[in-house]
Amino acid sequence: MGTPDFSVPTLTALTAHGHEIVACYTQPPRPAGRRGLELTKSPVHRQAEALGIPVQTPKSLKSEEEQALFRELDADAAVVVAYGLLLPEAVLTGTRLGCYNGHASLLPRWRGAAPIQRAIMAGDAETGMMIMKMDKGLDTGDIALEDRIAIGPDMTAGELHDALAQRGADLMVRAMATLERGSLTLMTQPEEGVLYASKIDKAETRVDWSRPATDVHNHIRGLSPFPGAWCEMQFGGKWERVKLLRSRLGDASAGEAGMLAISGNSMSVACGDGAVELVTLQKAGGRTLDAADFLRGASIDGVR
Repeated sequence: MGTPDFSVPTLTALTAHGHEIVACYTQPPRPAGRRGLELTKSPVHRQAEALGIPVQTPKSLKSEEEQALFRELDADAAVVVAYGLLLPEAVLTGTRLGCYNGHASLLPRWRGAAPIQRAIMAGDAETGMMIMKMDKGLDTGDIALEDRIAIGPDMTAGELHDALAQRGADLMVRAMATLERGSLTLMTQPEEGVLYASKIDKAETRVDWSRPATDVHNHIRGLSPFPGAWCEMQFGGKWERVKLLRSRLGDASAGEAGMLAISGNSMSVACGDGAVELVTLQKAGGRTLDAADFLRGASIDGVR
């Protein structure tokens, strides 16, 4: 049970290790394309079809009919990775051994929808993947296995996403093999240290240059590549939106927050404390460029 690219390595790995996948549940096809007229299957949907696995795309699992169909699969266990639908109790208890979730944080820190982005935005130095036996709560189930990973000082959410997707696949294969042998042990989550990783709101993606440089840098890399932190830059008297995709901490700046400094092929913006060097940028509708190419032929009059 999964939907985005993050879930695909787990599906692929379980199949490669000989597990019989009786069905794949994923979110229904969504409108896509420039006009939103084409229905696009999820990455998991496409991969399941390529592997010859039957696909189910219910809009909800709340109906008795859907819950009965799930039970009729007679599955030993359900594997859940970024599925995106609430699992009612009838589904949680609808297999012989339960539902096991691959979650991208060190629970109980960062329960919820956006653990990868929130960990980076908070400046965490470490995160990981955890396999959890699901219960009715939001990521509150007992932990089976974990795999920790360091978060580099300039690592983006996209880079961490890819690393954790593979770690999660390997960890789930281990978990299912251990479960099959009847020797998977579970540990209750600690009551202390609970944090919730709420879904990223578009309203919080704009950069606030009055914050310390460390916070701004974490904000930029935590939202890269999607949805992307952004600011406005003035080109020839016209303010345009610019997405900031990669940054690093710059030299300490005595300028006011939002003041732009250009030196050769590099550009830095002063923050409330310190400065941030902008490494990779993208104008609305434009190509992704490194700072040198972005500055070539551009006259930037201000940043806000």
